[in-house]
Amino acid sequence: MTEPVRLLLARHGRTEWHRDNRYVSRTDIGIDETGREQAQTLAQRAKEESPSLVLSSPLKRALLTAGPAAEACGLQPETDDRLRELDFGGWEGKTFGEIRAQDPERAERFLHSAEHGFPGGEPLEDGAGRILAVFEDLRRSHAGRTVLVVAHNTLLRLGLCAVLGVPLGEYRRRLPRVVNGAVSEVRFGEGGGALYSLNDPGQAKRTQREGKAQ
Repeated sequence: MTEPVRLLLARHGRTEWHRDNRYVSRTDIGIDETGREQAQTLAQRAKEESPSLVLSSPLKRALLTAGPAAEACGLQPETDDRLRELDFGGWEGKTFGEIRAQDPERAERFLHSAEHGFPGGEPLEDGAGRILAVFEDLRRSHAGRTVLVVAHNTLLRLGLCAVLGVPLGEYRRRLPRVVNGAVSEVRFGEGGGALYSLNDPGQAKRTQREGKAQ
């Protein structure tokens, strides 16, 4: 059996829409000053980890985060369309308060199960399938190596749920958020994946990275 690939999953730096807690999926906006600071922190982490590949969503906020990390490692970031954020459909650009005011019944159902959200958007299963396909490709092409993947809050949570066997409709309850600029580590092999850390800000080495029990 081949060694698993070590995936460092990072959410892009903060944007103005995320600062205001608005849903943003396909709208292609950049990162704000805080987001740029988060990108530099991620670059420092990447330099420590020496990934063999930096793979990013093609959306601007992800590429602006991945670029400094790749440069710190002497690499160019590569992109994969499958790492785009889940399409939020009619909720794009809105806060949850605005959504609740416009459609309180759907908003209430969404709070109980995320399967009831995103009118006109992308099914959760499709988003999970996209990112799992990326993981599987990386397992084959980068076995035994480290890859930094820069993507988005909801897509990353769906991927983590799929790896861990958590029902996709529970992603909001079981994984409330992936922190901007933080890293979650997954090791993904032929038998599936295991989560080694979640939302690690990269300020200190974790013994979990070495596979030691706590």
